Amino acid sequence: MAVPKKAMVLAAGLGTRLRPVTETRPKALVEVGGKALLDHALDRLAEIGVEEAAVNTHHLADRIEHHLAGRTWPRIHLSHETEILDTGGGIAHALPLLGPDPFYVVNAKIVWQGGRKDALLQLAEAWNGTEMDGLLLMQPTASAVGYDGPGDFTMDQLGHLAWRPPQMVVPFVYASIQILHPRLFEGAPKGAFSLHPLWTRAMEAGRLFGLRHDGAWYHVATAAGLADVERGLGHSGPRSP
Repeated sequence: MAVPKKAMVLAAGLGTRLRPVTETRPKALVEVGGKALLDHALDRLAEIGVEEAAVNTHHLADRIEHHLAGRTWPRIHLSHETEILDTGGGIAHALPLLGPDPFYVVNAKIVWQGGRKDALLQLAEAWNGTEMDGLLLMQPTASAVGYDGPGDFTMDQLGHLAWRPPQMVVPFVYASIQILHPRLFEGAPKGAFSLHPLWTRAMEAGRLFGLRHDGAWYHVATAAGLADVERGLGHSGPRSP
């Protein structure tokens, strides 16, 4: 598969665990390594040839709109949510901007570094539209900076994903980067909803796959963890926009 030409960048989150930082700026504009999380995502997408990006907004939406006003590549389409729609609802709301072909989804709460090849390119190379409705990047929990949970998925040798069983610890956390086909959203509910039920449906049909990330990955989750992420990237501390 060629690299998808369109992407969705999730930037509408409230960033409650990053308060007080996010009381005056949206989480997507928190800086890591001297650059806003939103720009980390958009720059990486631009580097591999993505031409258009839908960016959803809600919390302090005017600040994101102002921040993006000067960006020329990728071309930006804002998808404003008067009520926050969660991951699934936010993407479904933006589908008219994304077209009929598979597209990237990146959550503007992470920073990643490549291993043997950029993760976005590895996803594009691994995508198989006849077998897949979704292909999710998987980060090994042992190397996930800023994440200390029990993981999200198990993954077999063919890349099929299964949810973490209750009371168990599993090897992989969803790395907040994926390729989705619009057909995943057929019959989706209206309004706010998580991607989880759509993933589950695709999983049960054998059409949800994972790909292991072989590079560094940083999750910006809490105000305390922000400093850990900065240190992991080789910087002395968080910066303000």
